[in-house]
Amino acid sequence: MRFFYEALHARAVLKAAGLALALSMSLFVAGCAGDKDDVLIPDEPAEKIYNEGLTLLRRQEPEKAAKRFEDVDRTHPYSEWARKSLIMTTYAYFEAGKYDEAIATGRRYVALYPGSQDAAYAQYLVASALYENIPDITRDQRKTRQALDALEDVARKYPNTEYAATAKKKIEVARDQLAGKEMMIGRYYLEQRNYTGAINRFKVVVTQYQTTRQVEEALMRLAEAYMALGVVGEAQTAAAVLAYNFPDSSWYKAAYKLVQSGGAEPQENKASWISQAFKKPGLG
Repeated sequence: MRFFYEALHARAVLKAAGLALALSMSLFVAGCAGDKDDVLIPDEPAEKIYNEGLTLLRRQEPEKAAKRFEDVDRTHPYSEWARKSLIMTTYAYFEAGKYDEAIATGRRYVALYPGSQDAAYAQYLVASALYENIPDITRDQRKTRQALDALEDVARKYPNTEYAATAKKKIEVARDQLAGKEMMIGRYYLEQRNYTGAINRFKVVVTQYQTTRQVEEALMRLAEAYMALGVVGEAQTAAAVLAYNFPDSSWYKAAYKLVQSGGAEPQENKASWISQAFKKPGLG
């Protein structure tokens, strides 16, 4: 009889344990579902998850696709599928307009796989994401400089790729943005009659951003600031260099009238920093 009751007790304990385990598992799954709509299945093949990400991209759902590619990295780390998914995560975030996320994942890819065939593309995506973050010209331009550095890095490291060709076009836009910021500040200084401050800003454009569209106005504004200071020789040189390099420019016509109004003519002083700055191939 004692054996019979002990057997019943053991059976009850095992049943209770089974119920407790089932309950704890259901609570665990419910908790996970509460955190994320799609509960990860550890044994889910990496290729299947990756292809689901591709499908979401084709459906124009890049942010969801990025999350799915991230699932591959979490469930199958250090695999070839994880490497492929990381570059696709970067692309998907870029397409979704999540540029900070694209920058972070792209940089992680380059750090982990610097010698892979997709490293150039990853760096290009990072540079492009930084480029898309370029702020309005009235704001601080640190992000523009970061974008410029990253784009120049792509052009330098991968000169014979399609990424380098596209990066070079974006480089010119970023450089023009930085030059435009200098011009904006320089014009403000002119209005405040801070001629030395204005000259310093226009000098940056002439010496550092000479291939941008801002350089013509910079030369004219230099003539304006130097005339205001009574430094006629430098004003004449600015107008003469403007005439030589941009003879059809409306800015040259303005500079010519300005210098002439002071009883002088455009005349280049070869020893002037302005003249020296333009002694470069293709610029006179």
